[in-house]
Amino acid sequence: ELITMASAADNPMKRPAAQSAALSVVPAKQARTAGELIQHGGSANNKRLVSAGPSRTSSLHAPIMLLTGHEGEIYCGKFSPTGSILATAGYERKIFLWTVYDECENLAVLTGHGGAILELKFTTDGETLVSAASDKTAALWDLEAGLRIKRLKGHEKLINSVDVVRRGPQLLCTGSDDGTIRLWDRRVRGHTHSFDSGNAVTSVAFGDTGELVYSGGIDNSIQAWDLRRSACTMRLRGHSDTVTGLALSPDGNYLLSNGMDASLRVWDIRPYASQDRCLKILSGHRHSFEQNLLRCAWQPDGRRVTCGSSDRFVYVWDCASRQVVYKLPGHTGSVNETHFHPKEPIIMSVGSDKKVYLGEIEP
Repeated sequence: ELITMASAADNPMKRPAAQSAALSVVPAKQARTAGELIQHGGSANNKRLVSAGPSRTSSLHAPIMLLTGHEGEIYCGKFSPTGSILATAGYERKIFLWTVYDECENLAVLTGHGGAILELKFTTDGETLVSAASDKTAALWDLEAGLRIKRLKGHEKLINSVDVVRRGPQLLCTGSDDGTIRLWDRRVRGHTHSFDSGNAVTSVAFGDTGELVYSGGIDNSIQAWDLRRSACTMRLRGHSDTVTGLALSPDGNYLLSNGMDASLRVWDIRPYASQDRCLKILSGHRHSFEQNLLRCAWQPDGRRVTCGSSDRFVYVWDCASRQVVYKLPGHTGSVNETHFHPKEPIIMSVGSDKKVYLGEIEP
């Protein structure tokens, strides 16, 4: 079985101009029906067809992979900690699981949410996926079984964001339009803490040790909530519009935030940092009237950051120079989330055009 390759002229993503020699897109197979599982990995008989072009930098089947099968806008996507699985979800209330390598097979479609899925996170062991949705619930999914194993109920309005603690107890946090940030322990029923921010919460992120939770919302500020004191201990001001995404740096010292003011900011969140914690402001991307919650992410080595953009491009910045190093075309709708592969120079993007792209970049 051979995969038909698109011509170079049809290539929807390019590298930086200096390296934009002929690349090809491999269209991935259509998604499977809900709950249908297949063996992880592609067939050993698949023949690879790779066009002439720049030297490859990753183990992707082709320099750019297009994954199709979603029938609604895609709001979120994440690589698993091992980098072998990709999860995507959005308006149609389903979670799609894909293999990252070979033909990017669709492994499963997970169903159970009654509203649009707005954010996904993997647990650090990669065995569980957590989802937040507009049906006022969050859910935990066992990836091996392809089943929902826990449903988190208690928020009074839609849940915009969810995060998983990096280490320590099995804690989750959620942020909702009801203005609260709630802490959940997978081992017990109901939430263990609740903080009232006073405004709709659009993004949450744990601190490195799990003792702090950061929240951003429609009041344009970022708050740090101390679980031990049950209080807000820090407020970061600088954004002039809603904070739509938060991401902790790999070393745990910095917080990345994206706002509807079309700025990406890097904050120093170390305990004894100076009063002015905003270290860098990055710009170039756009937010539009759609007001989607455009998320942001760090490269695993902390050298680059990325985020979604309503102008249909994927943006990647170099942290040291603050310059845009990649502005990747291809999407025909708002790019809602981008994410770096944990082990290889690959970037993922999902958009309102119902498309998922995997593209390799320079290391």
